[in-house]
Amino acid sequence: MSDSSLDNSLENQFLIAMPQLMDSYFANSVTYLWKHTEEGALGIVINRPLQACVLDIFDELDIVCDIDEGKFHMEHVLAGGPVERDKGFIIHDSDNRWESSIEVTSEITVCTSKTILQDIATGSGPDNYLVALGCAGWDAGQLEREIGENAWLTAPASSELIFSKDYASKVYEAAATLGVNMQQISPEAGHS
Repeated sequence: MSDSSLDNSLENQFLIAMPQLMDSYFANSVTYLWKHTEEGALGIVINRPLQACVLDIFDELDIVCDIDEGKFHMEHVLAGGPVERDKGFIIHDSDNRWESSIEVTSEITVCTSKTILQDIATGSGPDNYLVALGCAGWDAGQLEREIGENAWLTAPASSELIFSKDYASKVYEAAATLGVNMQQISPEAGHS
């Protein structure tokens, strides 16, 4: 990747779906973009809770929970995106690294390891984490084109918002960091 494309990287940014995406998978979504190169981009939707909980994932993977199961019964698994829906992605803030860990920033890491889930189940995992099934992906130039068509707002990511359990307000809070009120934006696309 050239230095100029590094300057334009959207890694560690939020993608906030604009109202014209209402009929798509991404309606009212906030996506944490954790990889962006000349080859494309990958992100995880952080505000789409599924009916499943973290305890369901433990059961599915035969992970023994050594601590209060009630805690994990209350933690939602998220629909991370329409790509690789059967693959688990864990965003976390721990200094520890597990196999397949990809450090996005010094505070945020993305991991696909079963080992991190085992450590979470025993209380030795990260303090803050988000478990998602699937991710979002864009081919080379696709995300840039969609941003140019006003499909997305971009905003700097914050770990506080990533790990917030208030899923319904994430899109509004992410937009508010830019001074934007999403309730006042028309669903009609416009260009200036």
